Amino acid sequence: MGPDMQNGFTPLEGELEIIAERLRQLTVQVRGHQPGGGSGVIWRSTGTIITNAHVVRAPSATVTLADGRAFAALVTARDSQRDLAVLTLQASDLPAASIGDSSTLRVGELAFAVGNPLGILGALTAGIIHALSPADGADGRGWIQADIHLAPGNSGGPLADAQGRIIGINSMVAGGLAFAVPSNAVERFLNEEAKPPMLGVTLRSVSMPIADKRILGLLVLGVAVGGTAEAAGISIGDVLIGSGGQLFGSSHDLSRALRHAGAGSRLPLDLIRGGQLIVCEVAVRASRSGTEAA
Repeated sequence: MGPDMQNGFTPLEGELEIIAERLRQLTVQVRGHQPGGGSGVIWRSTGTIITNAHVVRAPSATVTLADGRAFAALVTARDSQRDLAVLTLQASDLPAASIGDSSTLRVGELAFAVGNPLGILGALTAGIIHALSPADGADGRGWIQADIHLAPGNSGGPLADAQGRIIGINSMVAGGLAFAVPSNAVERFLNEEAKPPMLGVTLRSVSMPIADKRILGLLVLGVAVGGTAEAAGISIGDVLIGSGGQLFGSSHDLSRALRHAGAGSRLPLDLIRGGQLIVCEVAVRASRSGTEAA
């Protein structure tokens, strides 16, 4: 027996085994608050998980890593039209994904899919790229079509190339083919969501005495003309203290609340004005320039 066969597999087989295991470590199980579940990909080692929008329909979900650790994760962005969602969890030592450039894909390339079909964790299937749908197609979205087997539970899992680079997020099956959202479309989605909805105010953190204790307040020093805060009636001198009855614990909680609510929704903000508690509902709008504070 030659040296290449000492472990029972050829060098190529050994390399594919390494790639498969790396992909399995990047794939998570996602369970929302509805029956069934799906998969997700650790897109950023800092705790950013990408999955399908149809996998998570509630504000939070449970994410289980390949090593068995389970985390409560917040849905920090969701777009049903693109069938993408971002989950954020607090975890360290997560594996780092290698993201491929989906624009360089060619029909006939080898591809791998990993997911949790029918409750089987970390299942891997292989096939080839069957077709590439242009972004200006009838549905306005580009797709990677792969001749690869998927089953319920694979949704949100990774589609990867022969080097183990993530080239897409598996979304659905049609005509026996797997359809995946291209990795470049996922990156565009993440870049858009990196700019959270803005309130249009300039703030300073202050300490507020409330009911024999002191809490964090965000003093409004300026209000942008035509911004969300002005439309909601927020004024200079108001002190924002929370949202929906939940007090702010840090100066970043307002941005988190705006991001979690998402553009197009309405967010109740609790504020102190003239010594009185007031609840002000704001219509959250997407950031246009990113220059407005908060």
